[in-house]
Amino acid sequence: MRSAPVCLIVLTWNGRGWLTDCLNAVRALDAQPAEVVVVDNASTDGTADFLRDAFPEVRVVQLERNVGFAAGNNAGARQASAEYLVFLNNDTRVQPQWLSALLAPVDADATVGLVTSRVEYMDPAGHIDSAGDGYLRCGGAFKHAHGQPVSHAGPSREVFSACGAGFLIRRNLFEAVGGFDEDFFMVYEDVDLSYRARLRGSRCVYASEAVVLHAGSASLGRVSAHAVFYGQRNLEWTWIKNSPSRLFWRSLLSHLAYDVAGAAGYAVRGQLLSWGRAKWAALRSLPAVLRKRRVIQGTTTVDPDALWALMEADWIARKRREKHFDFGAFSRRGQR
Repeated sequence: MRSAPVCLIVLTWNGRGWLTDCLNAVRALDAQPAEVVVVDNASTDGTADFLRDAFPEVRVVQLERNVGFAAGNNAGARQASAEYLVFLNNDTRVQPQWLSALLAPVDADATVGLVTSRVEYMDPAGHIDSAGDGYLRCGGAFKHAHGQPVSHAGPSREVFSACGAGFLIRRNLFEAVGGFDEDFFMVYEDVDLSYRARLRGSRCVYASEAVVLHAGSASLGRVSAHAVFYGQRNLEWTWIKNSPSRLFWRSLLSHLAYDVAGAAGYAVRGQLLSWGRAKWAALRSLPAVLRKRRVIQGTTTVDPDALWALMEADWIARKRREKHFDFGAFSRRGQR
């Protein structure tokens, strides 16, 4: 068993029930991370004491309040000295070759800055959560093969974005782009991070052999009001902050159509209020977002047309498949 130059960061909030399986799977990896950090986001279930007794090899970072996914993971990253950071959700079980498979693309190619896992659902078993994440030309994100059988996961390949449930990033790249945007709190922070890395010319690869089993939205709930609010607010922030001017104006009309379609879909499901609150919050924060945009665009080195070529045009078909699963099979799962 070899040691890997990796700091593995697991964020948890009242997730003690998930951590035994998660960390035992880490112990069984064929390549062991040099550092394992668990960030306890002000849990009230005795997580920190449990970890110190059951997993003494783990460094516990205990926060005084729940600061969310983005700031919590940043707190873990500040503890790292290893060459690579690997972020892993607490409601996961990794397969033994997972870390080796994540490392292979960055070992082979210096232009690869992020490597994302093949994330499979625990329930419904045999279905994909994410085979790498993509970005739409209209300014929204999606998950490749989401909800499809694992046979549709496809081979390793370049994708636009990493999925936050389990991915690797070079530590120097993470620090150069400023880490996760803590204003996001949760949802879309992985897409935003990946977009900022891409603007600096870094590539993201999906590693099909890096398999993670994922319970899926154990803390937030995939179709909850909070999920809708954070997702719909943060997609606007991601699009406004990161889109180079040429792409922003090229995508503006389709983005407005995307928003209208989203409003209609959430209205049908009784979640229009959450959607409206999200868009109002995005609008109210526009001056701060534009200040961030000026900084990000000032450090961009990539050709916008190269980014455009990596984005997907057919947002209607992509989002229809995703929502059919999220509001169909996935939501029925919680009713069993």
